[in-house]
Amino acid sequence: MAKEVILLDFWPSMYGMRTRIALREKGVEFEYRDENLREKSPLLLQMNPVHKKIPVLIHNGKPVCESSIQVQYIDEVWPHKNPILPSDPYQRAQARFWVDYIDKKMYEAQRKVYATKGEEQETGKKEFIEILKTLESELGDKPYFGGDNFGYVDIGLIGFYTWFPGYEKFGNFSIEAECPKLIAWAKRCMQRESVAQSLPDSEKVTEFMAMLRKRFGVE
Repeated sequence: MAKEVILLDFWPSMYGMRTRIALREKGVEFEYRDENLREKSPLLLQMNPVHKKIPVLIHNGKPVCESSIQVQYIDEVWPHKNPILPSDPYQRAQARFWVDYIDKKMYEAQRKVYATKGEEQETGKKEFIEILKTLESELGDKPYFGGDNFGYVDIGLIGFYTWFPGYEKFGNFSIEAECPKLIAWAKRCMQRESVAQSLPDSEKVTEFMAMLRKRFGVE
């Protein structure tokens, strides 16, 4: 069923990390192609002509766009191993709700933490901590968001973890002090081979964030 699987991605993308993790959870071999987002490849523009964004999953020449949709696609195409979405329809709907929450809330708030300054940064920091606390409340005392098994919401959120040291450095705060259970969850996720192999080194990500800050004129 694998035949040809190509992932067009960009190494620090927390969204691309979702797709990498899902493929590795399923044991699917894939060709990874890192894109230059300032000079996008003809293949990326051909495969995602609407948004022109990464990640793009190409399976047997056919593109699947948007990371949350890619993870669901991977779960459906390779159902034999490590189910990602719950089998119960209600639990599946809840998992989709929380990934949708992450998609709608996290990006803009986290960007304000490292890419702005002054009042805007302080507002962003408060928003970001509030979002993390909401997610931590949903996690509760469970090992993973879906209970005992690593799944869809975990994959949806864990990519942000490698950006956490950068948020803390540039935002001058401690995420662990605010959300200790969430950090314990993240460390648990990092023990999985699929996650450890898919998340880049956080120091490298922090350096990338510093470069972005200079580009945005906040450094």
